[in-house]
Amino acid sequence: MRRRGVTVLLGAALTVLLGFLIGRADVPYVALSPGPTVDTLGAVDRHGDACSNPAAPAPKPSGATPSPKAEPDCQQVIQITGIPTSTGKGQLRMVTVSVQSSMTLVDTIRGWISGSEAVIPRKLIYPEDKTEQQVEQENKQEFENSQSSAETAALTELGYPVKVTVTEVTPDGAAAGQLQSNDIINTVDGTPVTSTQKLLELIQAKPVGSTLKIGYTRGADEGTASITTKAGTDGTPRVGIGVKTIQPHPFELNIKLDKIGGPSAGMMFALGIIDKIKSEDLTNGFVVAGTGTIDDEGNVGPIGGVTQKLYGAKDAGATIFLTPATNCEEAKSNVPDGLRLVKVSTLDEALAALAALPNGGPLPSC
Repeated sequence: MRRRGVTVLLGAALTVLLGFLIGRADVPYVALSPGPTVDTLGAVDRHGDACSNPAAPAPKPSGATPSPKAEPDCQQVIQITGIPTSTGKGQLRMVTVSVQSSMTLVDTIRGWISGSEAVIPRKLIYPEDKTEQQVEQENKQEFENSQSSAETAALTELGYPVKVTVTEVTPDGAAAGQLQSNDIINTVDGTPVTSTQKLLELIQAKPVGSTLKIGYTRGADEGTASITTKAGTDGTPRVGIGVKTIQPHPFELNIKLDKIGGPSAGMMFALGIIDKIKSEDLTNGFVVAGTGTIDDEGNVGPIGGVTQKLYGAKDAGATIFLTPATNCEEAKSNVPDGLRLVKVSTLDEALAALAALPNGGPLPSC
């Protein structure tokens, strides 16, 4: 009996040890959880944490030799100089998702049980042909691109239109002899050209060999060129020009926010820029969170991790969540109590929803 008892105890101990080792074994999954949120109207410190006001330099005694200015602890997320800016009573919070890239079996089970986390195959976030560093660099580039598109869309909304300017004309291209460098492209077949994206859409809307009426400005003169498109190397219609965009405005605009990647903050950056430049308060005192990519035309696109972003918004005190229309189906199945989903497809729709909040009227809902 004693020998049998020892055997049972040893077997139990080995089972516990084996279970412990299995539970700590790495598995090919990652966990998505609610990440930090940032008020685009507010300020953050050098670590990305929120702070109430940017630090001001201390006054110096009269006659003292100035010392180099120390880096402030806090800085505005959206920095605008050259014009007066307004301060809203509410908040416009961008939301993020945190990724736990190293997972054990225990972590995976815990994530499956959690209502605010998602466990997905690792290769969906980190493809097998890329390192984590490469993925992070791509996310950083997407974040920078989203800021650029947010600025373009916001400034256009504020009355500073984009001008698409010719930088080069391909010698044997369709536009050779008709368009010149520094021409400003105004229209294609009568439709205004509001971005390089729009120009490409209009050129490719008709098959190769179509003749387009391209309106342009050259110096003080305006003209129209009839250009028959040719096939590019990819077979799509081309007119054979290089272009860039300029968007003159009488102030300097910068977005300062590090340690965040991906394109999904674009819409909230655009709203933050508009709120700071316009005299009226877009928030009307509400804590509004939201997500969505944005392009130069102000179209709001889908994002990933919407469930985790909803919980992050709720934890940050938001009561309104601006939701890309294409994410509505997933969002409405996982919305925390007390968070109202507002469906948006464009920057104009987001602005209209914010304007309607004080009246308590109907809003487009998921």
